[in-house]
Amino acid sequence: MKPRKIRDRIYWMGSVDWDRRLFDSLIPLPDGTSYNAYLIEGSEKTVLVDTVDPPMAEELLSQLQGVPKIDYVISHHAEQDHSGTIPQVLEKYPGAKLITTPKAKGMLIDLLRIPEECFITVKDAETVSLGDKTLKFIHTPWVHWPETMVTYLEEDRILFSCDFFGSHIATTDLYVTDEGRVYEAAKRYYAEIMMPFRKVIEKNLEKLASYDIEMIAPSHGPIYPRPSFIIDAYRNWILGPPLNTVVLPYVSMHESTRRMVDYFVSALVERGVRVEQFNLAVTDIGKLAMALVDAATIVIGTPTILGGPHPYAAYGAFLANALRPKAKFLSIIGSYGWGGKTVNVLAGMIPNLKVEVIEPVLAKGLPSENDLKALENLAETIATKHKKHGME
Repeated sequence: MKPRKIRDRIYWMGSVDWDRRLFDSLIPLPDGTSYNAYLIEGSEKTVLVDTVDPPMAEELLSQLQGVPKIDYVISHHAEQDHSGTIPQVLEKYPGAKLITTPKAKGMLIDLLRIPEECFITVKDAETVSLGDKTLKFIHTPWVHWPETMVTYLEEDRILFSCDFFGSHIATTDLYVTDEGRVYEAAKRYYAEIMMPFRKVIEKNLEKLASYDIEMIAPSHGPIYPRPSFIIDAYRNWILGPPLNTVVLPYVSMHESTRRMVDYFVSALVERGVRVEQFNLAVTDIGKLAMALVDAATIVIGTPTILGGPHPYAAYGAFLANALRPKAKFLSIIGSYGWGGKTVNVLAGMIPNLKVEVIEPVLAKGLPSENDLKALENLAETIATKHKKHGME
């Protein structure tokens, strides 16, 4: 794709990756993604904002063929999907300097072996002039690595945000046109990547509040011509109260746990509680992560295998612990054949979750009438706790 004009002497460059379906060998990409770089031509200096994933390097270098000189390359984030083509760009423009945070400098030297003399490190709120355009660098640590920053183009009021406010979508749309589609993709992106750092990201949002931002240009997904759309979404995901929702990741081997899950879901629905149910044997973990953003309660369903939880259930607990959602309650349901330590193992896997653990329900073999009654009681307890906290 050719460079695309955003404003006078400001261009989108990069690559749309239509076919990629897995990120970091972990994160599903049902809609592909893009790697966005941006070229800014000032009256005196020219800057390239970020680069692309190395497999897409040829496309970026082709877009740069008509650019005679680059004075600066900005690296907002050292992860290779943004920084990986910096060595080729510096080779093409040997006079260019690489602008980044002090912490990112060390990381880029380690990851890409970029020579130290290529770097200019910038302090928080430091500016660099391109002549008639001014770049202001704002440190935003833990969005989502410790070295990250964003850049504010003062005269054009554009925030180049890299991973902050990103969305994994492959599209020919330069700007957000379908806010519903982008909202879902951005929420998935936030859930999978940003949610573990939401307390720090809250501070970074406060940091940006004083800036007059007319446009947000991320490094994944389309540009936001209405910044309040994504900023308000982030505020809600971070600061909004949990919803009257139970997220129920489960796995079943011989239908005992599945029967418990079906009965329990029905009991919750009867009490006005919304349920997001995920069979961990087949689920998209991105969908599970999205559901965790707003849920008040997590209930893990698992059979007992080799004295402990099913590995998929353990993975579900590990994922929830790693993502650190704002849920307030947690419980476990499931079955066993002769014994085990399922509850103890799963409870020990969630130290990051600040939740109240509600009495689990474990059935020996197929659930009995007493087990089903216990599930009714668990559903009633959850519904009551939700109401007590204003979640209705």
